[in-house]
Amino acid sequence: MTFAFDAKRWWPAPLLPRGDGRDWTLLFVIAALSFLASLAAIGVLAGGRAAQGWRSEIAGSATIIVNAQGRDTPDAAAARAAEVVSGVKGVAEAQAMSAAKTAAVVAPLIGPSGLPPDVPTPRLVSVELDPKAPATGADLDRALKAAGVDAVVDDHSRWTAQIMRAGAALSATAGGLFLLIVFALGAVIAYATGQGLAARQDVVEALHLTGATDSFIAQLFQARFARAAAQAGLVGATLAILAAAAVKLLTAGDAQLTAMLPVAWRDLAAPLPFPLIGALVAAVTGRLTAMAVLREQP
Repeated sequence: MTFAFDAKRWWPAPLLPRGDGRDWTLLFVIAALSFLASLAAIGVLAGGRAAQGWRSEIAGSATIIVNAQGRDTPDAAAARAAEVVSGVKGVAEAQAMSAAKTAAVVAPLIGPSGLPPDVPTPRLVSVELDPKAPATGADLDRALKAAGVDAVVDDHSRWTAQIMRAGAALSATAGGLFLLIVFALGAVIAYATGQGLAARQDVVEALHLTGATDSFIAQLFQARFARAAAQAGLVGATLAILAAAAVKLLTAGDAQLTAMLPVAWRDLAAPLPFPLIGALVAAVTGRLTAMAVLREQP
């Protein structure tokens, strides 16, 4: 006989054994789902910020296409149009583009060879609007018509609407992806609960013999899967935060990539609620599934 103190003899063992290799598979799946949900949340924040930035940049400017009339040269007509719109309230600056700059702007549309020399090329006027009280396209058009300038005003409203639709589609897609991941998590927990009850049928029968109710047994599975979902969700969210931070650091010196995916440091806080959300989903799903399975047992 030994009198050595053994803490395990005095510490109560869990009613549901924890040393099950199948739990690692469940933890991996939950961590992967949390990782994907966290990346989706960070992506929607960065995508919304990118769309808003592009919208602000486009909405803060306008382009005027000027056609020369009579004896006016294209450069003179463009200079006159710039002078007219400069006096419109809500215009910060208007500048006529040179022929070379105009050709560079339209080159992606007509190709590198450009237009034939005998084809008249309209001039462009770049207009920067007042960010506090910008002039509308109708204001610019009225001023040009009043001055007798043959021009077409493009206030970029069509492009702005397309950007906003793209941003809304991105948000809707991310929201749908998040709901899909939540339902997938619930399905995984429901399957794991059913398999856990079947694998531990002897434990369930022993608990019933000692007077345990179905609600008490379901609570055991509820607590087990909630704890597992919280732990695995924390791992997945942490990995997503690290991945997003790496992307931000690697793209810090590239202005084009930063504009396409402007991840901010505050976006990294988006995955923080996911461990709690995963635990709540796992607790509810585990309890409902356990109660349904136990009621079907004799």
